[in-house]
Amino acid sequence: MVRLGRLLRLLTLLKLPCCLLELLLSEAARGQEMYAPHSIRLEGDITLGGLFPVHAKGPPGVPCGDIKKENGIHRLEAMLYALDQINSDPDLLPNVTLGARILDTCSRDTYALEQSLTFVQALIQKDTSDVRCTNGEPPVFVKPEKVVGVIGASGSSVSIMVANILRLFQIPQISYASTAPELSDDRRYDFFSRVVPPDSFQAQAMVDIVKALGWNYVSTLASEGNYGEKGVESFMQISREAGGLCIAQSLKIPQDRKDKTIDFDKIIKQLLETPNARAIVIFANDEDIKQILAAAKRADQVGHFLWVGSDTWGSKVSPLLQQEDVAEGAITILPKRATIEGFDAYFTSRTLENNRRNVWFAEYWEENFNCKLTISGSKKEDTDRKCTGQERIGKDSHYEQEGKVQFVIDAVYAMAHALHHMNKDLCADYPGVCPEMEHAGGKKLLKYIRSVNFNGSAGTPVMFNKNGDAPGRYDIFQYHTTNTSTPGYRLVGQWTDDLQLNLYIQTTTLTISMNLSASVALGMLYMPKVYIIIFHPELNVQKRKRSFKAVVTAATMSSRLSHKPSDRPNGEAKTELCENVDPNNCIPPVRKSVQKSVTWYTLPPTV
Repeated sequence: MVRLGRLLRLLTLLKLPCCLLELLLSEAARGQEMYAPHSIRLEGDITLGGLFPVHAKGPPGVPCGDIKKENGIHRLEAMLYALDQINSDPDLLPNVTLGARILDTCSRDTYALEQSLTFVQALIQKDTSDVRCTNGEPPVFVKPEKVVGVIGASGSSVSIMVANILRLFQIPQISYASTAPELSDDRRYDFFSRVVPPDSFQAQAMVDIVKALGWNYVSTLASEGNYGEKGVESFMQISREAGGLCIAQSLKIPQDRKDKTIDFDKIIKQLLETPNARAIVIFANDEDIKQILAAAKRADQVGHFLWVGSDTWGSKVSPLLQQEDVAEGAITILPKRATIEGFDAYFTSRTLENNRRNVWFAEYWEENFNCKLTISGSKKEDTDRKCTGQERIGKDSHYEQEGKVQFVIDAVYAMAHALHHMNKDLCADYPGVCPEMEHAGGKKLLKYIRSVNFNGSAGTPVMFNKNGDAPGRYDIFQYHTTNTSTPGYRLVGQWTDDLQLNLYIQTTTLTISMNLSASVALGMLYMPKVYIIIFHPELNVQKRKRSFKAVVTAATMSSRLSHKPSDRPNGEAKTELCENVDPNNCIPPVRKSVQKSVTWYTLPPTV
């Protein structure tokens, strides 16, 4: 139990504004009255908290904006789906029912902090010695529900804010989407875990990609904020430690801008000041990606930049609409994930009648089917079309499973497996939740969480390291619109501690499939020589030696093979463009550990 006086001192240490402290404490002091009136409440023997961005940020002065159909409702329903599956499983937590209290963060960290106080009510000890009813009797307080663990949040800034409160009350937290590297600090966020890898792993994968392609001179671009700035910071730190990679420019996209077009045009102009640094490593949100591609097109720079995008770009199509030609050849990264078929069947069967437990579902229904329900409080004002209630998700509206659904399910199951093992150890001969488990506390549960190891919803292992991070597993994509009958993203590799990269290149004379590892160099170096020895022995003389760097550079993009040597992208940066960096460090080091193969599908004609 935490007394209110101690809570005040602890919250003060967080350096929150005094007005916010007063607000939080006044809310906490209300006790049972301070519950979330607009939340999902499921009864159970053990209650889990849930934090989801059901709504976007509202305009100034309004905490919540429009409903978020995918990032909000899909993810929230994934938690409800997982709870249904666990509660119907006779082998996982038998004789124990998991309940939930699910709240809306409205994609805002301060609002989420206020909401999360709902989770700590039961742990705040109230001094009622001076309180009496009108008849002189002491009051009887209804004990609030005890939340043993929290699933969420989504955005890193929200998770950081909430983690500061939850750790004070020793409530473990498992996020399904927060990837900020600072959350790996086990001293500050000791009760925080996540089923997605941190951006530091992603940054390592992106450094490996850049070095594997033979580029040694790149620029970085980040959206202002925790995700973008910390992601680029990790990329730059890892590239410095690895050596052989120079950063030409590191630019930031401001969030508070008056004229979007002018700002992005300026950024493109700045990037063109270092023309040899054509590869751009980008950690940015959807809107910023869209705007930067549009600015490159306005500047008539189609084909100039070689984009390496983080997981916010991933395999999304929406940021590329109307500017696919600018994104040609872009290499992007995404945490390994899979579509959960069971969730598709569950979600597409949800109706207004069978899903009343979701208090936001009617609002989702209106937005999804662009119709208006005849209920009080309807927010749909841009249509006169009435909802019939007979609409069906996936039939009368487009449906595609949101990308983090798998991780929400895995987060809920990780909590369930930890509680299952805790129950077996503490309540061996007791059906259900025994008193010892009820009073065990969050520290003990945290130990069980960090020890889980099971196959998740996609069949991949779910586990945590000592910092509470999931292993780094990424898929790597390349975007193609030319020389293909099916334009779009192609899976070209993966990263799991090291890089496996398969670039499919088509030219008029040959098609190459390369398997590159993160320790790229030696094997590929001699492949042109082997080809010459086998097919053109008359050319096997010293003066005909070819640069491996040129081969790798040529193999990066099919549409970039016509450039003059002086315009070669990143392969041979002029030493003066390395600015204050030692020119020798701009040359990628040759590593000894190599696994590489080249398959020549069609050979160039003999001349």
